[in-house]
Amino acid sequence: MRSVFLGVLVTAAIVALAMPASADVRILASPGGQVAPFLRLFETLGDSGERVVIDGPCLSACTLVLMTVPRQRICVTPRAILGFHAATSRDFYGRRVYEPEASDVVLSAYPRPVRQWIVRHGGLSSRLLLLRGRELAAMYPRCR
Repeated sequence: MRSVFLGVLVTAAIVALAMPASADVRILASPGGQVAPFLRLFETLGDSGERVVIDGPCLSACTLVLMTVPRQRICVTPRAILGFHAATSRDFYGRRVYEPEASDVVLSAYPRPVRQWIVRHGGLSSRLLLLRGRELAAMYPRCR
């Protein structure tokens, strides 16, 4: 099984995906980051046929894996944590600006059980919502 650290090293992860599609890709920890590199990475993964093992924190942009890799090719370990928050950008002065329209688009693209969980927990906002444990295992199979 290959392990891929996602987040700061997204480019390295993309290079690692060039290897043969004979192994799983394991997300050990990802704080998230810019959306575009994650979407490119996960679209490549979605096309690869590889299974994604979420085995630690997958926060922010990392959760885009849920909308680009088919559910049947994602599994979670007991250490898996998904973290969701509202979409943000930076203004001319570098200040964080919340983007409600982008947040709505992202929310609508998550699979229905995830979307419903987010809504039940107050929706996407500046607060980080953490999905883990039994609630996560009810949505995605445990890895074997």
